[in-house]
Amino acid sequence: MAIKNAPTPKGKEAATGLRQAAAKDEKKVEARTGQDLKKGAKRFEERSRSSDGKSAGAKQK
Repeated sequence: MAIKNAPTPKGKEAATGLRQAAAKDEKKVEARTGQDLKKGAKRFEERSRSSDGKSAGAKQK
């Protein structure tokens, strides 16, 4: 759910905090590995392959 779509002010605050925490964690990982994390579809494909070696498309067949 997007921050703008949160039904309550408390929900918006929680969504903002979650987004900030995720960004902070991502920066730590990028600093530790020395390279940027993949974003979007590339990241999805990377995570899919790392779980069992198959691409997402192959799993759906």
